[in-house]
Amino acid sequence: MQSSVYDAYLRAKASRPIKIVLSAGVFVAACLLGTSRGFYNTCVLNVFFAFSLAGFALIYLRVRAKWGDVLCLLGGTGLLTWIDTGVFHYGFSTYGILALLGIASIGAIALRGVWAAGEERWRLGLAFLFAVLSVGSNAVAGFAHTWTAKFTPKVLDLYLYCFDASLRVQFAFLMGRAYATWHWFRDPGMLSYVGFPISIALVFGGQLVRDRKVVLSAMTAFLLTGPVGVVFYTICPALGPAYLFTSRYPWSPLTMDQASRLVLESLPIPGLRNSMPSLHIAWVLLAWWYSVGLSVWERSIAMCFVVFTVLATLGSGEHYLIDLIVACPFALFIYSLSAFNVPWSNRNRSLAALAGIGMTLAWIELLRFNVKMFWVSAVIPWLACITTVVAVIFLRQRLGDVPETPASPAPVAATAVTAAIP
Repeated sequence: MQSSVYDAYLRAKASRPIKIVLSAGVFVAACLLGTSRGFYNTCVLNVFFAFSLAGFALIYLRVRAKWGDVLCLLGGTGLLTWIDTGVFHYGFSTYGILALLGIASIGAIALRGVWAAGEERWRLGLAFLFAVLSVGSNAVAGFAHTWTAKFTPKVLDLYLYCFDASLRVQFAFLMGRAYATWHWFRDPGMLSYVGFPISIALVFGGQLVRDRKVVLSAMTAFLLTGPVGVVFYTICPALGPAYLFTSRYPWSPLTMDQASRLVLESLPIPGLRNSMPSLHIAWVLLAWWYSVGLSVWERSIAMCFVVFTVLATLGSGEHYLIDLIVACPFALFIYSLSAFNVPWSNRNRSLAALAGIGMTLAWIELLRFNVKMFWVSAVIPWLACITTVVAVIFLRQRLGDVPETPASPAPVAATAVTAAIP
C-alpha cells in the first residue's frame, strides 16, 4: 500500500514539468488569440461566434462553481479587454467583450484540466475538446457558406414562399410586421436568435456534471448539425422572404390569388443559402431534448429559447415557416445518429433515423417538384405540417424511453480526452 502511494507520488512529481509547460502554452495561446485584431474584429461582426465563445463561461462555472473561479474569469476578461481597448485601441464592443470572456473561459478550462484529476479532469477535458471543435466549426462555417453560394448560384425561395402562402396565412409576413412595430416584442426574440449558443452551453454544462453518456451524445449532435445542415443547403438553397421581397417585406406580400398563380423558377439572388432547413430551430430543439433530467430552471430556459427562436426566425425575415417544419425531422435524424446509448439493432433508433431523413428529403422533393399540390385545399398543407411535427414528437419520445445499454467503465472518447492531458 505504501509502495503504491509512493509510486503515485513519483509519477505526479515527474509529470509536474510537463504540466507547467502545458499551462504556459495555454496562457500564451489565450493571450495571443485574445489580443489578435483579426479575431476581435471577427467576433464583433459574427455575433453567433461571440455568443458561442461566451457560453463556455457557463460550462466552466457549471463544473467549478466557486467564487475564486468567477473572479478568475472576470480578471482574465478584464485584462484582455484592457489590452485590446486600452493598449491597442480596437474599439469597445459588447460582442467583443463576450468573445474575450469566452477565451478566458476556454483558457481556464484548459489550465484547470491540466492540473485536475479524476472525474473533474475528464469533465474539463471533454469541455476543452468541445471548445476546440466548436471554434473550429465556426471558423469553417464561413468558408462553407461561401462555397454553397458559389455552388448554387440560384435559390428556390419562390417554391418555399408558394408553400407558405398555400396555408392561407403568411406567418413570416405577420411576424415580420409584429417585429417591425413592437420593439419590446422583437428584442427578446432577436436576442434568442443570435444568442442560441447559450442554450447549447447551458444544456451541455448541465449534462457534463450529470451523465457521461448523455453529454457525449449531446456534444456529437450539436457538432453534427452544422456540417450536415450545409449539405441540405446545397440540395435546397434558399435565403428567406426578406431577401426575396427586399423593400416589400414585411408590408406587401402577394395576395392569395397572386401566390396561387405564381410562376415558379429558381432566382439568382445573392446571400447566404442557410434557410432550409432552419438550423437555429434544429439546435434549440436538440438543446431542449437533451435538457431532460436537468433542473426546472435549466429546462425552462431551454424552452424559452425554443419559443423565442421560433418567433425570431419568422420575424427576422430569414426563414419561411416551412423551414421550421422541416427542421423538426432533420433534428430527429441528428438526434438518432447521436443516440449512443441505444444500439442500431433497436427498432426505435433505426425507425427514428429513417423517418427523420425520410421526412426531410420527402419535404424537399415535394417543395421542389410538387408544391402546387398544396393549393388544392388548405387542409393539405396544414395536415402535412401537423403530421410531421406530431410524428417527430412521438418518435423522439419513443427513442428517449428506450432502456439504456450497460455503460462501460470509461468511453473510448472520454479515455482519449483524458489521456491527452498528462
